[in-house]
Amino acid sequence: MAERLAVFDCDGTLVDGQAPVCNAMEAAFASVDLAAPDRQAIRHIVGLSLPAAIRQLAPAASDSQVAHAVDSYKQSFFAARERGEVHEPLFDGILPLLDRLVENGWSLAVATGKSNRGLNHVLTNHGLLDRFVSLQGADHHPSKPNPAMLHLAMEEAFAEPETTVMIGDTTYDIEMGLAAGTRAIGVSWGYHAPANLLAIGAEAVADSPAHLGDLLDG
Repeated sequence: MAERLAVFDCDGTLVDGQAPVCNAMEAAFASVDLAAPDRQAIRHIVGLSLPAAIRQLAPAASDSQVAHAVDSYKQSFFAARERGEVHEPLFDGILPLLDRLVENGWSLAVATGKSNRGLNHVLTNHGLLDRFVSLQGADHHPSKPNPAMLHLAMEEAFAEPETTVMIGDTTYDIEMGLAAGTRAIGVSWGYHAPANLLAIGAEAVADSPAHLGDLLDG
């Protein structure tokens, strides 16, 4: 039987990382003398790679401004982490969900716009690093919704598109899953509205991790 693979987005799906993301983005914009976007706009681009996110938030910015803002974001984020100011808690119910899926024979992976360093840190911090057979970050892939990172996750997990589910809180996650030929299920506790996830093509939107487990095992 083909391997069943559940591929999770990270921020907004597994963990709530909006506060440190917003803080670092505001510092990045200040570093290039651009007015910071409001936090709702910042939350909306969570899931994209940093260059794509900054380009979307500041379409008139020059290439050099974008590059400098990317560097500033990383410096600000990791400096805050060193000071113990970055808190990325798991959403309630995520740990029991992961346990349930593994017990029911699912392999798990992550496909995220976070850097590999950031992804490894947050999973290690929560004791989850060894739960996942594939970890795909933004360092070596084009930004979502390009399906490259999802294709590699399936390759590393020996899974096929028809037995793979992409799970995320943003339209970028759903579009990536559809582009890769997988199922695509949204979650309601993240940064994009459930109606937008359904409109872009999600087969369903889970309203809790327990509900997500039912959708996957149903």
